[in-house]
Amino acid sequence: MITILENVLSEDELKQIHQTLSRGKFHAGDETAGWAAKSVKKNLQWYADPELETDLSNTMATKLVTHPDFATTTYAKKIAPFLFSESKDSGGYGNHVDDALMGADSIIRSDISCTIFLSDPKDYSGGELVFSIGAQALSYKLSAGQAIIYPSTTLHRVEPVTEGVRSVAVTWLESYVRDTEKRGILGDLDLARRNIMTTQGKNSAFDQVSRSHANLLRLWAET
Repeated sequence: MITILENVLSEDELKQIHQTLSRGKFHAGDETAGWAAKSVKKNLQWYADPELETDLSNTMATKLVTHPDFATTTYAKKIAPFLFSESKDSGGYGNHVDDALMGADSIIRSDISCTIFLSDPKDYSGGELVFSIGAQALSYKLSAGQAIIYPSTTLHRVEPVTEGVRSVAVTWLESYVRDTEKRGILGDLDLARRNIMTTQGKNSAFDQVSRSHANLLRLWAET
């Protein structure tokens, strides 16, 4: 299930992030790629003072997890530190699947991947995030401040950036509910009960849907 989160970052927050990124340097991105992806990873990765990296990653994580649609989209248990990357001069990232285990000091299972767009799509050409799902290709090029969340099992790529610079922040999540379809069912139930509350108030239908949501989460969650 692919989900777009609107307005994760404001314009002022984006400016502050870019100012922070200017205090570090970008190096070849294949240094953080798994052995199978090194040959297709043609982007640049941001490095800075470790304290600055940690502060910026924590800021991004806070903005992400406090988004009103985040919790019931992901049922996140753990979140990996953010990586910040740039693609330019025909750089991109060829077809790959994200590694199943992420991190160095603290390992997480990657159930969900997340990309937060930091560049205005009018400022660069190419750079579409493309998912291959069966015979279908789904292409996304979001506005700065938007995030896209998708199963880490999905084959995907970033098309070469032929003009300008594409900046993004990426992270991976371990979910209490590792199965994508089960997370989708829980998300639908949560949306249904929210709609009932908005249109009808707290009634018996709301209680029934809420009970089903809670009991399925109790049944499927891995603690």
